[in-house]
Amino acid sequence: MTGKAAGISEGNAGGTEAGPLLRPGDTCWRIARADRFAVIVDAADYFAIAREAMLRAEQSILLIGWDFDLRIKLVPDACGDGAPQELGNFLCHIVRCNPNLRIWILKWDMAVFYSSFRGGVLGLFARQLTSLRRIRLRFDSAHPWTAAHHQKIVVIDDVLAFCGGIDMTTNRWDSRDHLPEDERRRRPDGGISGPWHDATAMVDGEAARALGDLARERWLRATGRRLRPVTGGRDLWPGSRAPNLRDVDVGIARTMPAHDGRPEIREIEQLYIAAIRAARRTIYLESQYFASSRICEEIIARLREDDGPEVIVINPLETEGWLEETTMGTARDMRLRAITENDAHGRFGMFYPVNVEGEPIYVHAKVLVIDDRLVRVGSSNINNRSMGFDSECDVAAEVQDEEDRRAITAIRDDLLAEHLGVEREAVTEAVAREGSVLAAVCALLRPEGRSLRPIPIREVSEPAEALADSQLADPERAAHAERRAAHFAKRVALSVPPSAWAALAATGIGLFAWTRWRRRQGGGRR
Repeated sequence: MTGKAAGISEGNAGGTEAGPLLRPGDTCWRIARADRFAVIVDAADYFAIAREAMLRAEQSILLIGWDFDLRIKLVPDACGDGAPQELGNFLCHIVRCNPNLRIWILKWDMAVFYSSFRGGVLGLFARQLTSLRRIRLRFDSAHPWTAAHHQKIVVIDDVLAFCGGIDMTTNRWDSRDHLPEDERRRRPDGGISGPWHDATAMVDGEAARALGDLARERWLRATGRRLRPVTGGRDLWPGSRAPNLRDVDVGIARTMPAHDGRPEIREIEQLYIAAIRAARRTIYLESQYFASSRICEEIIARLREDDGPEVIVINPLETEGWLEETTMGTARDMRLRAITENDAHGRFGMFYPVNVEGEPIYVHAKVLVIDDRLVRVGSSNINNRSMGFDSECDVAAEVQDEEDRRAITAIRDDLLAEHLGVEREAVTEAVAREGSVLAAVCALLRPEGRSLRPIPIREVSEPAEALADSQLADPERAAHAERRAAHFAKRVALSVPPSAWAALAATGIGLFAWTRWRRRQGGGRR
């Protein structure tokens, strides 16, 4: 029984945004029909499904990503189909088996810098892929300084496409169980990555062709070469996955920074704002970050309303890396405090998931569910960068049909069930019983084992707050990045006394001399 069936209709009250949420030229780039639409949760399912589809590809595979690591195993165990498990070997295999197949791989150029720390990735390309004329790898540098190409898109024969938050790279594979020390999460370097929650969407029909157009446009901007669309492709929808929705309109929303004479595109931000303003009962969000000042202001405005929607946010306990935690982690603490202070009606909750041993599960998914009306999956986070500085791509389905509304509710309840360690039916029944999604979550929380835990509000020091407010690592626009970096560098330079600069210079000279000595002794060889 759904909340709707129990008399909890999610379309009867509140909401300040009238009309459709998906509006080409405003909240999305294009609306295209999908014969089938599915939300795929976690990379174990995504990698297996994408591999199944790529094995059947006839003409073209477009891989657009923030990063690719060709050493990863798409599936941890042999599949019995004769194809390799490792991504790089797998791509070579399917090209050799099909003389008509071509593969184009576009990777953010700065991801090469990150990849260099892992080692072996470019060497693998050099040894294997460069000998195959029908595989092309290019690095996309068509972006402003310090911006990232963050889209994650796979298009197969223009008949099947994936768009979401999952990169085909290391540390991403995990099952929905998120087991402690799972051997299947072993990285190419031998270590075992931690539990990781993620999501992507799969579409076919016109929506897949539209994502193919977007991917080819990215390729043209990055390389100056135009790729031809594919015609006459056969149905590639994997038999292993049933769709969540059928015959549904899908909006494709983008963020693109102003660059090289091209205007800024902020469709994703507009869609977030329109969706938050239109919500009547429930806003459900999953995001790696929670730092966007504009989006949080919109949430605060809804929480101040007497009859506004409740807001449930799923975040990681902490962000990855010192810089991210110092900047966007601090920004989240600031936003969380502001929202809590304005949550007079107790309609806001922010949680992080843990596995059976209480180990925090890292949340990388980017999902938005508005009532039983709209589901959005993509690459954009709730941070400033995703609204106007990095390139992003989201897909969203907006529905009216009663059956489709139940399907969107089921997607949300399924995500919550994974986090809470219960069956989906338990979530649905709790929502009906409590009359509230937030109340249902709180009723199903467990102090031990697999569950969700509230994210605590942490104190923020004045220097940390100043760094977060500077938006140095999380700018809204390309011009802001350069201006704020210069301003921050000037402030740092003026605040450091001459004696400290002298000590820093002496340290640098000492390290340089020590490195040269080590090389003479043979200690610098690798």
